[in-house]
Amino acid sequence: MTLETLDRRAPSLFKQQASRTSRLALYSALALFLMVADARFKITAPVRTAVAMALSPVQWLVAQPVLAYQNASRYAEVQQHAVAKEDAARKELVAMALRAELAEELLQENAHLRALLDLSTRQTTQGQAAEVVFDSPDPYTRRVVIDKGQVDGIAAGSPVLDENGIIGQVTRLYATRSEVTLLIDRDQAIPVFNPRTGARSVAYGDPSPARNGGMELRFMPSNADVQVGDLLTTSGVDGLYPPGLPVAKVVTVDRRADSAFTRIYCEPVGRVQGVRHVMVLKPQDRVVHPEAANMAAQADAEKADKAARARGKREKAAADKADAAKPPAATPKDPA
Repeated sequence: MTLETLDRRAPSLFKQQASRTSRLALYSALALFLMVADARFKITAPVRTAVAMALSPVQWLVAQPVLAYQNASRYAEVQQHAVAKEDAARKELVAMALRAELAEELLQENAHLRALLDLSTRQTTQGQAAEVVFDSPDPYTRRVVIDKGQVDGIAAGSPVLDENGIIGQVTRLYATRSEVTLLIDRDQAIPVFNPRTGARSVAYGDPSPARNGGMELRFMPSNADVQVGDLLTTSGVDGLYPPGLPVAKVVTVDRRADSAFTRIYCEPVGRVQGVRHVMVLKPQDRVVHPEAANMAAQADAEKADKAARARGKREKAAADKADAAKPPAATPKDPA
């Protein structure tokens, strides 16, 4: 047996340890002393501060997974809420855009109707409002169809105008609809009056694409007093259009030295393209219109005068011919 293998511990007989009760009492007294001392003298505050500072990195590191999970959950929730709000905002924006377009359309319609009502109050001629249903399907004419017809009291030849002026005339009637030929149609003509000079003329439709739909004053002499910007109104001599309604404005005056006539182009003041609401007037009575009656009487008088002159010439020619056909009378002989 070597010395390293010898048990050098004291025998159990000599071992002395405090009992469990004694240790419990000692530790309880020490804990009570520390609590009283900490409550009265704050002796453990520096220790507590040092321990907290030493454990703060550990606490931060342990709290990171929890914070990451909370942030991820919050981000997903906020993103879903934001997407839902964006969808709702887009839907509301679309609805507001539709309402805005409807409001704009209603404002324009209200303005047009107010202008038509104001025009109706200014005119002594009876009329009624109508709405353009669609354009004529014929590509070679400039016509529109309105929602008023024979059952509404519309008559053939009725003038049609918007809030700015004349745009056309009713040329074809149906039971509940009417066809309106616009001023820019090639077959349409309207007597006009120039208030600046007092001259009367006739404006014809000029639907050429180069002028995008306009009118032309034809057979005007080269020295005619017409200027760019002159407003042409209805003359009323035709017995259909009331006098004084705006028709067109002169936009081009082309005087040529090699021609005895001036080419004058006009632009209608009414919206002949894209019009929606119109006013249909009752045609004027040719009999009660004084100027038309005077012109008709003058024309009849001129025709009667020409017929009388022609008849007189024929009678004189017949008499001369009869005189020339008679044989000469025989002269009596002298008895001497």
